[in-house]
Amino acid sequence: MSSLFDPIQVGTLTLRNRIAMAPMTRARNPDGVANDLTALYYSQRASAGLIITEGTPISRSAEGFLAIPGIYTTPQIDGWRKVTQAVHATGGVIYTQLWHVGRVSHVSIQPGGIDPVSSTSRIARNSQAWGLTERGEPGPVDVSQPRALTTTEVKAVIRDFAQAAANAIDAGFDGIELHGANGYLIEQFLNPLVNDRTDEYRSDTLENRSRFLLEVVDSVIERIGAQRTAIRLSPFGGLFDMGLYEDVEETYLYVADQLSRRGLAYVHFMDQLSRGSSPIPRDFLQKFRTHYHGTLVLAGGMTKERAEQFLRDGMIDIAAFGEPFIANPDLVERLRNDWPLLKPDRALSYGGGAQGYTDYPTYPIA
Repeated sequence: MSSLFDPIQVGTLTLRNRIAMAPMTRARNPDGVANDLTALYYSQRASAGLIITEGTPISRSAEGFLAIPGIYTTPQIDGWRKVTQAVHATGGVIYTQLWHVGRVSHVSIQPGGIDPVSSTSRIARNSQAWGLTERGEPGPVDVSQPRALTTTEVKAVIRDFAQAAANAIDAGFDGIELHGANGYLIEQFLNPLVNDRTDEYRSDTLENRSRFLLEVVDSVIERIGAQRTAIRLSPFGGLFDMGLYEDVEETYLYVADQLSRRGLAYVHFMDQLSRGSSPIPRDFLQKFRTHYHGTLVLAGGMTKERAEQFLRDGMIDIAAFGEPFIANPDLVERLRNDWPLLKPDRALSYGGGAQGYTDYPTYPIA
């Protein structure tokens, strides 16, 4: 029986506990470069067994949120190196989450005001990005009409993922997590209600529908190795107009088989129940475990009690906490000692400076 506070082997690394800090956009980098404040923020939370950074764009056109740090230019790589050095100095382990939002973007965020790109030209209904409003101020904006990538452009995006992974290792990250969840580009290919392509990435078979995801995984593995490569998925999720489809379970069990053969560092599930979407059924988790023979991380509305129950039942290997880490940089010790948790000020979640970012206190010990 595993405890939250037991060590675990992930890839070639031994994590000191089974608590991960889930990726969370904080929008503190208006120039797109991680800075000293970013380094402080992550190093304050490095008692987590694993830190997964905020979504990190792989290219200029991959962005869907203003003021987030990318990893496709030399200054960005240098900026992230400050972060990894600060986390490693405290004995922490840190992966970066590589992100392409696809159609969940707005022309005000795109280079030269071009249309966002996707697997499709279908707009994400009832969905918003964080761009420039009509008043020219940062804020929520309805997503723009996307343009479907050509087959040649799809191959170029795959190369962008691989290069971003290599950049991440250059910046000192212990590994990378591909963002294949929450309605972003990888899932836009995987979901047959969104993917209306006619080329080799079309959705008529599981093999074709999964081709983009697996080619991205394979390209990254080729550059940095399987043991430093992970992926986040959100089966049964509905964010950004994804929609549930008839063979969703079959799709993700097929993906599980394919990923299991590749020896990834881990697979990270996002349960979107906490985001108002469908939960991941418990029986599906059990089935996934029989198909994917590797480390499984689960995030979404996580509590200590829920995490320990999942660990006791052998359903997961690592529990990822998101929002609790914002206001509790010492979350691991608070959970270990059953100390009360602070609640974050959500008005300070995005943008700004140190307030609501690096100024949350640790628990006062007499």
